[in-house]
Amino acid sequence: MSDQNGHIELARTVDSIVIGFRHRQDLGDIDALMRSIEQHGLLQPITITPDGVLVCGRRRLEAVKRLGWRTLKVWVRSGLSDVLSRILAQQDENEQHKPLTPLEEAALFDELSRVLAEDAARRQEASRFGSLPTHDGVNGGADSAPPEIIGEVSGGADSAPASGPGKTRIQASQLVTRKQSHQRLEQILAVRRASEDHGLPSLVRELAARELRDIENGADVSPAFHRVKAAIELAGADFPAEASTTAEALEQLRDEADERARQDRARGGGRPRAKRNNPATSRSLRAFVLTWSDLDGWSRHYNAADIAAQLKDSDWEMFERVLAETIAFADAVRSARASADEAMSA
Repeated sequence: MSDQNGHIELARTVDSIVIGFRHRQDLGDIDALMRSIEQHGLLQPITITPDGVLVCGRRRLEAVKRLGWRTLKVWVRSGLSDVLSRILAQQDENEQHKPLTPLEEAALFDELSRVLAEDAARRQEASRFGSLPTHDGVNGGADSAPPEIIGEVSGGADSAPASGPGKTRIQASQLVTRKQSHQRLEQILAVRRASEDHGLPSLVRELAARELRDIENGADVSPAFHRVKAAIELAGADFPAEASTTAEALEQLRDEADERARQDRARGGGRPRAKRNNPATSRSLRAFVLTWSDLDGWSRHYNAADIAAQLKDSDWEMFERVLAETIAFADAVRSARASADEAMSA
């Protein structure tokens, strides 16, 4: 029997299934799961590759082994990439000699996340029909981990449906990178999607593609992600659909996106961006307007007496320095505007 996702259900001997090094070692309360399987049967088969490598169901497999089963029903998942199959099968940390690039890791994470989500959805469906409890890991169909295990994944691919898609992403990242790196990988995927989204202006797509190249060459992921996110927000405002994709236009968009991301951080979101290699580069008029629009009316949000009582000397010195720079810049702009007006009226 097969389904639309490329699975074939068949029987397989327990000893023939390969458990890779990356599957979790802390399996939780297997005794409770064994009792459930004895009472209700294994409602949801484990998932393996065509070569017999375990993809999903580490706890279920261990439970039936302890019960003395010689065979069990499995879902054979075709269509997995060769690299992902090798990762799942790894027994030795040094088996894969060539390290994966960040984009390769993200692609494999995306692929494995979908497989784990499919498995979780099937187990959830099986538990509905089985009407089994899920609060203490006794669900033979859902194979859920006990409460103290939820959120503390140690490398397995056998999540409980009740834990939601967040846990499958954590598990996928640990199987691919051996770290809880799901946020970084998801950010890479978001940048990649932006680079391929023809519903976005070509300049935004080009910025995303540039950020991907920088990530592949070792740049930090989070600043790139927030920069592209901010560029998409700018594009949703009053951005021309087919803006020029010259190097100058790209640099201007990057500056404007940096400024928007800075404003987002000031409102409590995001992480600081990496420092630019050339801080002396002039920013655009749009970035200037965004900066001062964000500061408009700022003093209404503070009490002068409270600030005076709590502010450190170093912070006050910084404020005065920025204020002096602002006044000097305002004087220079005011003078330049007056000169321009005189030239126009001459």
